[in-house]
Amino acid sequence: MENRHPEYQYLDLLKDILDNGVLKHDHNTGNGLISVFGRQTRYDLSKGFPLLTTKKVAWNSILHELYWFMSGQTNIRYLIDHKVPIWNDYPYKIYQDKVKKGELPDMTLEEFVEKVRSDDDFAEQHGHLPRIYGEQWRAWPAADGRKIDQLSWIVDTLKNYPERKHAVLSAWNPQFLYAMAKEGDALRFPLCHILFHFNVADGKLSCQLYQRSADMFLGVPFNIASYSALTMIMAKICGYEPGEFIHTFGDAHIYEDHVEQVREQLTREPKPFPKLIISDEVTSLETFKPEHVTVEGYEPHGFIKGKMTVAGGFDEKDRTKAMKK
Repeated sequence: MENRHPEYQYLDLLKDILDNGVLKHDHNTGNGLISVFGRQTRYDLSKGFPLLTTKKVAWNSILHELYWFMSGQTNIRYLIDHKVPIWNDYPYKIYQDKVKKGELPDMTLEEFVEKVRSDDDFAEQHGHLPRIYGEQWRAWPAADGRKIDQLSWIVDTLKNYPERKHAVLSAWNPQFLYAMAKEGDALRFPLCHILFHFNVADGKLSCQLYQRSADMFLGVPFNIASYSALTMIMAKICGYEPGEFIHTFGDAHIYEDHVEQVREQLTREPKPFPKLIISDEVTSLETFKPEHVTVEGYEPHGFIKGKMTVAGGFDEKDRTKAMKK
């Protein structure tokens, strides 16, 4: 139905997974997940900002994480300073590997986060997540030693060559991924939203994201809002009206320990989407700041809590095995 609330696309995908999904297990944690493969949703950004309403979504975390990506940052210190905890586990895992080798003193996750927040030297040494999205977006490491700013190139392309079809940004760099990396270079965390493509048509800017792995309950509501906001910010910078955000999924899944929460969410009726307001001060990537973006009219249902699964990632045994071939 044409007038059906666009959030039902997300809710329908949750139902699809529960009804038709296949049970799998995460290769590192062993956690069960129910999975389907190859799905797509799309949101007309001229008709509202798709910050989901059937549960409250943490807009502050989304906004500051997006700024962290767009500004090319890799240190979680910025996120900690702005009360965004979603990346804390990954540098802590790297730290703990060194603890197990006897190289560093043990500490809890809470102690580690506080140390990153309060100690500049410690943050510089242990707070970085090299090869994370911001680095791939703004400083892709080229083979000849250059740092390629993909996002700036896309801005130039969209402004000056709007009819071209190559405004694509990739975060999937095999040099640093899984068993393809050389010793010591492999990412220790999974890159999930790996490629996005902008398109200009009739004065509107649209974006399609390919997400290879999608945690539908906790992660995807963030991803929908984040890439919709990115599209609208890029439209503002490049002088276009917002078009569509198209979300293409590889493996879309619900973790077994989120099933009851999903069933609760499916009982709720969507409410009107809010509006995203972007200040006219945003004229370039450099002038974009989180305080220039606000959400108006967001009145969702309440939070539904769910435990975050620190899933996937790299296992050195896989790399060693691959290098012997």
